[in-house]
Amino acid sequence: MIELSVPGKLFIAGEYAVVEPGHPAIIVAVDQFITVTVEEARKNGSIQSAQYSDLPIRWTRRKGELVLDHRDNPFHYILAAIRLTEKYAQEKGIPLSFYDLKVTSELDNSNGRKYGLGSSGAVTVATVKALNLYYQMDMDRLTQFKIAALAHLAVQGNGSCGDIAASCYGGWIAFSTFDHDWVLAKQKDHTLTELIAFDWPGLSIRPLTVPKSLRLLIGWTGSPASTSDLVDQVYQSKEEKENAYATFLAASKDCVNRLIDGFLNEDSRTIKKMITENRKLLRELSALTGVPIETPALKKLCDLAENYCGAAKSSGAGGGDCGIVIVDQKTGILPLMSAWEKAEITPLPLHVYHYREDLS
Repeated sequence: MIELSVPGKLFIAGEYAVVEPGHPAIIVAVDQFITVTVEEARKNGSIQSAQYSDLPIRWTRRKGELVLDHRDNPFHYILAAIRLTEKYAQEKGIPLSFYDLKVTSELDNSNGRKYGLGSSGAVTVATVKALNLYYQMDMDRLTQFKIAALAHLAVQGNGSCGDIAASCYGGWIAFSTFDHDWVLAKQKDHTLTELIAFDWPGLSIRPLTVPKSLRLLIGWTGSPASTSDLVDQVYQSKEEKENAYATFLAASKDCVNRLIDGFLNEDSRTIKKMITENRKLLRELSALTGVPIETPALKKLCDLAENYCGAAKSSGAGGGDCGIVIVDQKTGILPLMSAWEKAEITPLPLHVYHYREDLS
């Protein structure tokens, strides 16, 4: 039996802009996991996930027609990951077999509510990594990322795939997405093996080291959000307000590049300053598009953190879920934790997760 766990993620900076190639974000892997087990079966296989057996299917209307939205349903990500990983195995001449695949998740609370830790990305990566071991394909990390990214895009259709990178690589990373149109065009005319061997334009995944003088705090607002929906809304607004959106993209790119330099130079002051600047840029994007990125609860989370000398902002698509805070190690955090709890914000006891091979 194969058993494998991959971490969830949190965006630190660069949200929304990161869906455009060449626009960086900083993302961190955290020590809450999705675990996949794969066990050989005989005449047929199965997929099981206790967390999602009663998951509702969301729907909307487009041009007056009812449309089902499967993008929050992890089974579609699992199936896409299986399809592409097995296609890669077949191209390598590896015979396919049946197996039972089981998923367990720590990325939701006990009531099944999402924390915003990238469960769809993590389950995609976990499936690819588990089948890589099951079929003994010895894929490197970049190959695993590319297969998982293709699977994720096949279901979600949008997003940066930064959550895929964080779950694949672990730790702190600076990430820029690839040219999705280029990859999808190449996919039509090339085998999967050939596509993975190409350099994907725009793709960059770089490990970062956080200064020892800083620590990361995470608060959860108790209100789950749909990343795919929020990205859709911003994308629709972008077409109507092209010039203002281009200004946001340029400002975000400059801010995150300065933040990356802060990490590389172990410059705590610049890191905190750019986190605050990125919060400001996201609030301006929210005003531009009408998309509720920083909800009242997230605003409270961030404002309280700033009262206690932290640099804070929403994490990911916003609209609920988590906020992140960068504070000095010497800063006492108990007063902030108490203030959050009084405001019905849940401190999450998460830590940055590194794969063991990175620590050797």
